[in-house]
Parts: sequence; C-alpha cells; structure tokens
Amino acid sequence: MHVASIEVVAIKPRGGLIGFASIVIENGLYLGSIAIYTRPGGSYRLLYPTKQTGLRDINIFHPINRDASKQIENAIFKKCEEIFERSNEDDRYHQNTNSSTGTS
Repeated sequence: MHVASIEVVAIKPRGGLIGFASIVIENGLYLGSIAIYTRPGGSYRLLYPTKQTGLRDINIFHPINRDASKQIENAIFKKCEEIFERSNEDDRYHQNTNSSTGTS
C-alpha cells in the first residue's frame, strides 16, 4: 500500500484535537476527515470518521489490519511533525523564542 498524498489542516486545539488529515492511497482512493489528536506524552493518535444513526455509530472507513494502520499513521504523523515543527520555529508573533532579550 502506498500513501501517495497527505494533507493536514491544523485547527485551534480543542480537547486534544489539533487537526484533520486527508490522504490518497495508491493514486486511486481518497480518505478524508481523519481527526488528529495529541496524546499526553506528546505523540499523536488518529480517529477515523463515523456516522451516528439513531443510537449507533457506524464506521465510515478505517484500516482493517495493523500494517495498513501503521503505514497511514507514519505518513500522517511525519506530515504533522513537519507542519508543527515549522510553526514552532517562530511563535505566532514571529518572535524567535530562543533569543534572549536585554539591552547593552
């Protein structure tokens, strides 16, 4: 299985939810609305979309084996690290958080 394309849209964090991902598998299957959550230790976890019908939740899609799950997770988590690492280099006010402030 080849994850051909990954898009991550960051959102204002709420309850651990930090964004949504969409992927294209084998250049022929688009999967979207995959929720990205942070874990207490700083890692990520994915939650696949469901639809509620009455009192029951029905899975829209999800990986059916560990290998497929790991490939999707690795691709999305790598993209998350790129996006969130880049945003941490400059904080939201474009200030370098590593430099000291002071006057000479």
